[in-house]
Amino acid sequence: MLSSAEQARAGAADHGLTTGAVARRLGVAPTTLRSWDRRYGIGPVHRHDGRHRRWTPEDIAVLERMCEMTSSGVPPAEAARTALSGNPGPTRPSVTPEAHPPPAATEPVEPIADVARQERRGLARAALRLDARAIDERLTAAIDSHGLVAAWDEVIMPTLHAVGRKWQTSGERYVEVEHLLSWHVSTALRGVAAQPVTKDGVAGVVLLACTPGETHTLPLEALAAGLAEHGLGVRMFGASVPGEALGEAVRRIGPSAVVLWSQSRNTAGRPLAQHVASIEWGYGAPVPVRPC
Repeated sequence: MLSSAEQARAGAADHGLTTGAVARRLGVAPTTLRSWDRRYGIGPVHRHDGRHRRWTPEDIAVLERMCEMTSSGVPPAEAARTALSGNPGPTRPSVTPEAHPPPAATEPVEPIADVARQERRGLARAALRLDARAIDERLTAAIDSHGLVAAWDEVIMPTLHAVGRKWQTSGERYVEVEHLLSWHVSTALRGVAAQPVTKDGVAGVVLLACTPGETHTLPLEALAAGLAEHGLGVRMFGASVPGEALGEAVRRIGPSAVVLWSQSRNTAGRPLAQHVASIEWGYGAPVPVRPC
């Protein structure tokens, strides 16, 4: 039975594969592939008709080596240098199966958890030093290595919680650390959310908004980035959206779904969610609403 990478290379033998097709077959987010190409040169060499990027079997072989090394905990920059320096074909002289065995499907998640634990420590230390450049580098490395959703769940959100607990238990001494880290996390999330949309108009768009009085937007920004990472259209309205304005946006956009975010019971608004769910647009179909 062919592996995912072998299937991808076989499909690319004649005309090459698109970035989306390679991402689906190898289980890597398209935004991660584009980031690797932009930052490290791990990308397709040729373009179809001068516009569309196509992955050849040689391109996919280099990408497979990159994926194997990053999944084994090798930093992306180092993995890229190794992947590009050797023979891009099926033989991998610089990364042998004995040196870096790919994780089995039934292998426990402890190795990934260990990597994430180290990344959380590094990110927290960079934040405590107020080192903006190091924060950006560590956020980018985490997203590139794990994808947006896993990076948020395993690295970013736990670090934000840890920093928040630190200033809460120390007489609010480290408020500036939390503010700096939050700003750079928001910047990183918006960078992912700005990726080109591939399914807008097919699956519709998702409208995201905080309830009136809710000013904490990072979880909603993470959701926006996660949807964008999968090529879905998003309309982000951000913090404390008035109910009337939200209703008008739903009528004008006609979204496939609406997500209302509230971090606490004080700002939760079930009546608002029910009102939005009753709004009709287009042919009169009510819009699905997910209060959070």
